[in-house]
Amino acid sequence: MQYQIIPVTRFQQNCTLFWCDITKEAAVVDPGGNVELIIEAIEQHGLTLTKVLLTHAHIDHAGASQIIASRFNIAIEGPSKEDQFWIDLIPEQKKQFGFSEAASFSPDRWLNEGDTVCFGKIELQVYFCPGHTPGHVVFYHPESKLAQVGDVLFKGSIGRTDFPRGNHATLINSIRQTLFPLGDDVQFIPGHGPMSTFGVERKHNPFVSDAVTKIG
Repeated sequence: MQYQIIPVTRFQQNCTLFWCDITKEAAVVDPGGNVELIIEAIEQHGLTLTKVLLTHAHIDHAGASQIIASRFNIAIEGPSKEDQFWIDLIPEQKKQFGFSEAASFSPDRWLNEGDTVCFGKIELQVYFCPGHTPGHVVFYHPESKLAQVGDVLFKGSIGRTDFPRGNHATLINSIRQTLFPLGDDVQFIPGHGPMSTFGVERKHNPFVSDAVTKIG
């Protein structure tokens, strides 16, 4: 599996293009905006886009999902159904943040813990990781030891929980009980900022390290 991170919107959100080496089929994760940048990357690599995948429904992650899905006639998969209210708020968020590319939508498939999503010969595992939003999910490719974690975890930080239906304790639990057990050597692509590994964050992250949580 190959990937390219494409920072989009004024929030510099890490939209990621994943693709299968063999079939050149691809999925785009969290297309929040800047549609032409995303299309340019697809064309540059000679890919066939087959689906949109969403970790959660904040506008900087999901705003351009409907535009991309309509342009390529493909399905939107994710997040979990608990994020429906955020999808419904996209028009309001669009006005609030001055987004030009954003529209409400209905996912073709809600995702839950234990689901998988596929494109080409690639299969990603789905993990339910609420806290930042109530319906947040994470995508994991075991063969590459690579996870796309949205706004759950960042290099040296964690996702905000002061938005509607955010929950700090739930977020910490998602990180400690769902993500970290995947392995210290797993790299992750966060929703914003540079990549890191679960091992580095478990050791050094001031919010969820073993020392801070009195574990280990």
